[in-house]
Amino acid sequence: MNPTIALRMAGADFLKLRKKRSIVIWALVLALLPVIVFYGVNVAEHASNASHEAAGGIESFHTGVRLLGGLFFGPLVAILIGVEAGTTDSADGVLRDLIVTGRSRLALFATRVPAAIAMSWLVALVGYAVLALGTYTLADGSPTPDLATMTNGLGFTLLSIAVICTVAVGLSSLTASKPGALVALIGWQLVASPIFTNISSLGSARDLVRRDAIDHFSPVELGDHGGRVTMGGGTAVAVMAVWLIVFCSLGAWRTRTMDA
Repeated sequence: MNPTIALRMAGADFLKLRKKRSIVIWALVLALLPVIVFYGVNVAEHASNASHEAAGGIESFHTGVRLLGGLFFGPLVAILIGVEAGTTDSADGVLRDLIVTGRSRLALFATRVPAAIAMSWLVALVGYAVLALGTYTLADGSPTPDLATMTNGLGFTLLSIAVICTVAVGLSSLTASKPGALVALIGWQLVASPIFTNISSLGSARDLVRRDAIDHFSPVELGDHGGRVTMGGGTAVAVMAVWLIVFCSLGAWRTRTMDA
């Protein structure tokens, strides 16, 4: 498969996702609504009590990065879109039609990943634009982040979403079950990962938790780190690479061997 064909296939997968209006709408809701509500509440509190800190500024920016990139809604966007990308062909009953055209099954899997990441990034960029707008326009004299901080926040958000989205594509392709993959991934992201990383008796085994590997690159504090794992940059990159290789390999294997 040459690069031109690969780009066309990835573009076709992106178009499939874009046409899933319910998925796009829910992804935008998850990315935008929490940030809008957060700023709306802060504006109301600041207006009613001048002693309350301004709605914008650097502290609000930090909270926004936690929402979009670190802990909650950004990862949920990545999971939602990644699972849809991994299951859409089998769920829509078009996998057989794609295979009989002579396209490689591995190529069919591989092009899902960049398409899902591109869609997730597009939604994340819209959310980050709203975050940046609120950070500066509602600062009301409070300190604001510089360009480097804003760039680092955006880079971390895109990295977090890309890794989680890729894992979601791999797992959902493996299970071929949208509900099962959604429950497993959301449960791991929001429930299991925090529990594992705070069990000190697990020792260095906690380094294998993907969430902490991503959080290593966060430019802002992501909550209580009292029981969290502290790892080096090399270890964090290695852990993310292992997660990506394992789940992409499993998803590719399942796509190659599953009945059409």
